[in-house]
Amino acid sequence: MRIGLYIFASLAFIALLGAFVYTLELGGYRLDLLNITLPVTIWIILPALLLFIFTIVHMFFYSVKNYFAQKKWQKDVQTLEDALYWSLVNEPKEQKYSIDNVKSSAILLGKSSLNVSDNIEGLTPRLSRVVNIIQKIKNGEYIDFKEHKMSKVFHAGNPILIQNRLNRLETDEKFVEDVMRSTSEYSEPVQAVALDIFAKKEDFVKARKYAKVFDVKNFLVMLGRITHEDNLGLNGDILDEFVNALELKCQDYVNIAAITKKYFKPEENLALYRAYQSKDENAQNAYLYLLFEYELLDQVSNYLDEQEETDFIKFRALYQLKKTNSKYKLNDIIDIPSVCAKSNFS
Repeated sequence: MRIGLYIFASLAFIALLGAFVYTLELGGYRLDLLNITLPVTIWIILPALLLFIFTIVHMFFYSVKNYFAQKKWQKDVQTLEDALYWSLVNEPKEQKYSIDNVKSSAILLGKSSLNVSDNIEGLTPRLSRVVNIIQKIKNGEYIDFKEHKMSKVFHAGNPILIQNRLNRLETDEKFVEDVMRSTSEYSEPVQAVALDIFAKKEDFVKARKYAKVFDVKNFLVMLGRITHEDNLGLNGDILDEFVNALELKCQDYVNIAAITKKYFKPEENLALYRAYQSKDENAQNAYLYLLFEYELLDQVSNYLDEQEETDFIKFRALYQLKKTNSKYKLNDIIDIPSVCAKSNFS
């Protein structure tokens, strides 16, 4: 019952009771214990009035108590919604709960992330919105977090943020170069995909700015795209920049040489690899490979004479064969993809 209605009904009842007793004209009554004489009407309605007052106090006390209990529940409901929100976005945060029964279960959300497989009906607008956003990202759509006021929600390694950026790379060519330009601002998976897309589409003129960002695999991908009709702007200077920036192994130098020999002039290619092998032992096999490809046997002889007799055994064997029969080709003796195998250099 509403307290206002209870007060009105109680006062009305006391008034009617008093009026009825008053019509009986019962006179007065003396209470010797307190030495008080009052009309009987007063003595009749006084207990009802006292009961009314104590009832009001009782109801007020429990109303206040219930009010504060309800406030605790409302606060914990809001806190629980916050915990669910941060768990959904894979950024779980510890929350403080007022009610022990809620805390004993909800505290788990502060240490876990929720993975929702589909949209859910009946959620609060805030949770429904974030679930919808996450589902769109999972389906390959890019979401602009600034528009949704979520740009500061995710830390750098958050898988939702990473997937959203990967989605953007597939549709936004400008973003690919943004990642190449500022790699430190993006996680490794995003960097790797951006570099992969860049290497498959751009030319060396544009790529030389990002030589330090490249890895060997994607550099070779770009080299593999060169044709006689389109060399993608590659020249000796650009090749130098990449070679100096990358940590190339023996087989990497050989793989690069196998491509550049098709498009660079022999004198230019040899000059480059002569310089490389003087600075890096890993380039020696590639230099010998080019000398054989260009049939420069005198230079092969001079170079091998400068090395230890136990080095470059396969090349030495080929050299001896070619001295007796010039018809032998490099590919007859040495498998180019494994030219560095069992050599002194890795």
